[in-house]
Amino acid sequence: MNALLNPPSWPERMRLQPMRSGSLDVVMAVERMAYPFPWTRENFASSLASGYLAECLFDDHDPHHLIAYYVAQLGVEEMHLLNLTVAPADQRRGWGRRMLQALCVRCLQHGAAKLWLEVRLSNTHARRLYEDFGFVRVGVRRGYYPDFVGREDGIVMCLDLSQAPVEGA
Repeated sequence: MNALLNPPSWPERMRLQPMRSGSLDVVMAVERMAYPFPWTRENFASSLASGYLAECLFDDHDPHHLIAYYVAQLGVEEMHLLNLTVAPADQRRGWGRRMLQALCVRCLQHGAAKLWLEVRLSNTHARRLYEDFGFVRVGVRRGYYPDFVGREDGIVMCLDLSQAPVEGA
């Protein structure tokens, strides 16, 4: 398994910070660019109001440049990744992997032994990222995602954090 549970290394100019209601305008701009069926502003606002874990990665050289973000729900000894997005202009540069590393650190801090997620069947890049990170396919949610014609299946994946190696251990 290749998952590394140590904190990611960020370039000095990058800043990971909690998502706040004041950042939802820029979050929504990225969300709309990234997905044909984006989350709504209310989805994000409700997640924040419910106390979900949500963090944004900004470039300090341009405080309006949101590189990536995630939203995750803490459960009993597990975390459910609801949304992980890298801005389209910043994709394929390792930001998704670093965001997963950051989320895994948060999982361990909150006592979560498993990290769950769903990913579109057609999202081959994300599926490859998750598989390379150590997630295992455990099921399918039929018709989970909206699509232009009907619905698309979601692949259910899980990362067992108790089995993932820590770099340098």
